[in-house]
Amino acid sequence: MSTSSNQYDKRGVSAGKEEVHAAVKNLDKGLYPKAFSRIYPDYLCGDKDFCNLMSSDGTGTKSILAYMYWKETGDLSVWRNIAVDVLVMNLDDLLCVGATGPFLYTSIINRNKHLIPGEVIAAIIEGAQSFIDEMSKFGIEIKYMGGETADLGDTVRTTTIDGSMTARMKREDLIITSEIKPGDVIVGLSSSGKATYENEYNSGIGSNGLTSARHDILNKSYLNKYPESFDPSTAHSVLYIGSKKLQDKLEETPLDYGKALLSPTKTYSPVIKVMLEEMKEDIHSLVHCTGGGQTKVLHFIDELKIIKDNLLPTPPLFQAIQRESGTSWQEMYKVFNMGQRMEVYLPESKAEQLIAIAGRFDIEAQVIGRVESSKIKEVEIISSHGTFKYQ
Repeated sequence: MSTSSNQYDKRGVSAGKEEVHAAVKNLDKGLYPKAFSRIYPDYLCGDKDFCNLMSSDGTGTKSILAYMYWKETGDLSVWRNIAVDVLVMNLDDLLCVGATGPFLYTSIINRNKHLIPGEVIAAIIEGAQSFIDEMSKFGIEIKYMGGETADLGDTVRTTTIDGSMTARMKREDLIITSEIKPGDVIVGLSSSGKATYENEYNSGIGSNGLTSARHDILNKSYLNKYPESFDPSTAHSVLYIGSKKLQDKLEETPLDYGKALLSPTKTYSPVIKVMLEEMKEDIHSLVHCTGGGQTKVLHFIDELKIIKDNLLPTPPLFQAIQRESGTSWQEMYKVFNMGQRMEVYLPESKAEQLIAIAGRFDIEAQVIGRVESSKIKEVEIISSHGTFKYQ
């Protein structure tokens, strides 16, 4: 079955979030509308040389996968990894404007108490603190300020896990996407593999596209087993339409499908901190390829063409999602990061220096494309799967 916009709608999700963008279009865009994250005057201290940053994000429906895998295996570690997902989705967004801390973080956990016991909440909180402790070894200081945990059984089928992060930094240190220039090259950093600060192989999935991935990969046996894992008003024809079980092995990896879909979102904070220390003046922009996948940069450019003609190889999990779903490759690049979730725009002469920094952390990186002038904004992907254009 081919995944289409109609199928996304039937599942209650949107790849492009057009209605969301329309709803917020009149909100204050902050000091720099073309920045990756919202940047505001220094309301905390009133210093005109500083600014305040804020990010809010969460795991989306990835927490449903954690619930199912935990029920199937009793493995609480997936909940600790879910805590990492929330932190990284916020942290790496703020990194894209040049912030390296200190950061303040708060979490919001809503649960159905009948299904999510205290041991799960404890695992989530422990996972967050463990990640924070690990990042401090690399000079990334995050202060966990607590948060809200609410029992909302009437509105939450299993659990939702979200968070917010804020930072204060000097305006002169900001990185703004309006600095992307014709002639820049793009270095892509791999989202898969095992970085020096990770405990196991990472599939690269991140925290986007998990509704589609869950239903396109997993088979109908989960429909009756976990009715709490989906909205009962959703057409059964688009639910759990794949052939796999959570504990089936994902080919070419050490993971089963459940663990692959639940790989914690890889942070690039240790890499970016070193990169900014050693070559900040050469960095024109950073883009975190989350919602929108490889087309994310379209939100931040005008009159530029982004050509990506040397992308990293497609990791096994994304290949499996495409095989199981029949989703067009053009749509895959729009929904998923496809193996590179952070891209850096910089002069060609500095690319090898950045690639070498990523290599210190065992993160594969390479020049994946370039920037050209254009009358319209456009992303063109030239890959082994085809050539695709997005505007």
